[in-house]
Amino acid sequence: MTDKADKVERSASKLGVLGKYSYAWITLAFFLVSAALQWYFGWLDFSEQARNQGQTPEFVPFANQILSKTFDNWQSEFLQLLWQVVGLAYFLYLGSPSSKENDDRLEAKIDEILRRQAGEQEGQKLIDKIDHDFLRHHGHASPVGNRAAGPRIP
Repeated sequence: MTDKADKVERSASKLGVLGKYSYAWITLAFFLVSAALQWYFGWLDFSEQARNQGQTPEFVPFANQILSKTFDNWQSEFLQLLWQVVGLAYFLYLGSPSSKENDDRLEAKIDEILRRQAGEQEGQKLIDKIDHDFLRHHGHASPVGNRAAGPRIP
């Protein structure tokens, strides 16, 4: 790995799970705040409508109404976006055929150039080092990298 990548990795690991998954934590915070605000303002609206009709606002009818609105919103927006973003990212990350159309061909060409320029053995050592540093195996990224899994190639 590069020095900059190692520095970023060490910096994130100092914060543990909070640092390594900061984007997920920020997203969760936005979600919880928006859900709380939706429920708060929903309660204000519900109680005002109940008072206008001369009724006392009760939580159970409010909960039924707000849960219905919440799940309707999730179905129309959140789940659709979630599938598009997470599903696409997941399949691109796995290396579906459509996501790596030219990657394997390009990598094979570069590997061959390295072997020809540095010699078969030295070229292969260099390719192995690059694959190790970037957590790649047989031309594909490893879904979960573990730097301690194998010996470091000098």
